[in-house]
Amino acid sequence: METIKLDIRKSGVEVTEALKAEALKANASLHAGDGAGNDFLGWVNLPSSVSDSDIEAIKACAAGLRERAEVIICIGIGGSYLGAKAVVEAMSDSFALLRRNRTQPAVVFAGQNISEDYLHELLSAVADYSIAAIVISKSGTTTEPAIAFRIIKTEIERRYGKQEAAGRIVAVTDRARGALKKLATDEGYPTFVIPDDVGGRFSVLTPVGLLPLAAAGVDIAALVRGARDMEAATADGVPFEQNPAALYAVVRNALYRSGKKIEILASYEPKLQYIAEWWKQLYGESEGKQGRGIFPASVTLTADLHSMGQYIQEGERTLFETVISVAEPAHKVVIETDADNLDGLNFMAGKRLSQVNRMAELGVQLAHVDGGVPNLRIEIPKIDEYSVGALLYFFEKACGISGYMLGVNPFDQPGVEAYKKNMFALLDKPGYEEESKAVKARL
Repeated sequence: METIKLDIRKSGVEVTEALKAEALKANASLHAGDGAGNDFLGWVNLPSSVSDSDIEAIKACAAGLRERAEVIICIGIGGSYLGAKAVVEAMSDSFALLRRNRTQPAVVFAGQNISEDYLHELLSAVADYSIAAIVISKSGTTTEPAIAFRIIKTEIERRYGKQEAAGRIVAVTDRARGALKKLATDEGYPTFVIPDDVGGRFSVLTPVGLLPLAAAGVDIAALVRGARDMEAATADGVPFEQNPAALYAVVRNALYRSGKKIEILASYEPKLQYIAEWWKQLYGESEGKQGRGIFPASVTLTADLHSMGQYIQEGERTLFETVISVAEPAHKVVIETDADNLDGLNFMAGKRLSQVNRMAELGVQLAHVDGGVPNLRIEIPKIDEYSVGALLYFFEKACGISGYMLGVNPFDQPGVEAYKKNMFALLDKPGYEEESKAVKARL
């Protein structure tokens, strides 16, 4: 089944033999494991390595949480949060909270910030609901989720006692070491492993993403199946013309080399907003280093045509646009005829909203191209688990290829640690005494 259609006709890029050769070489390096960051390439063959027994074990654990709790709190940050959040948002009813007949547990997120108000409001909101938690951290000491887990763990133990709490907390962490692994062993929490060779932003198809998604009622088998088919479609040895990830990597690097430094990921479906947030981490953290990289931004259209649309149309010409288009919506709404026609919309009467949305999409594309914004279009058949799984792996594979074409290691993130040193110094963490004096003097 074809899940991704990539249209580059409005990009203005001529795909040369040299660019094709670069992309194929990069893809071969990902599979051979002979490029930069090759100790973090477990994601490349991850979809095909997820077994039926793996999926059943995750679903069984999720079912246990769903039986115990009305609200499941997923604690993590970065790649330990964004992938699950993206798929949950894509698969969920936009107005689920207003449904009076809701029967399945809600999955909410914590540990992705240090906002006192956010955590207070979360604890207040779940006060009358039974709760459980999934805590996701390789080390168990990452500041944001560690703080949130300490507070939420205390709340669960206060309500249910330590013995019952052990059945309401699941840890996704390192196989053998780290603070969270030790705590899980000591307390008897069920655990799932974050593979050593899969970095956080590539981890959505590990228990990091699959467990929260199963808890939210997502069909994780279909998600993995879509990713598995895209893995095959983008494998080493697939001809360039048939490999959408290689083509996407080539076009974005060609545009970057021509002076386009910003990529805007756009969609016309609000359900895909957090897919864009996940994509921004994937590409920003993978490519933004050594003074290089395309800056990833996003818009949700048509809403943002009334805000960011002006800049895209007439601002500085350093950007290009990639649009995720959905071929068929899940529901049908038709515009009715109005006798008075005061709004002047009777010319649309009888049309589905999806028809109007599609014409807006095509009209915007032409306007932006006319305004000097190269345009790429990615079409998926519909928003379901299979298509979203394929889309996630498509972006991951293209990111690996693109990073190698850019000349960076796409699998490290040395810059992420810079803020932590200053924060720990300002908080007077033991061992940071000299740094504390220096930082406070600068303030």
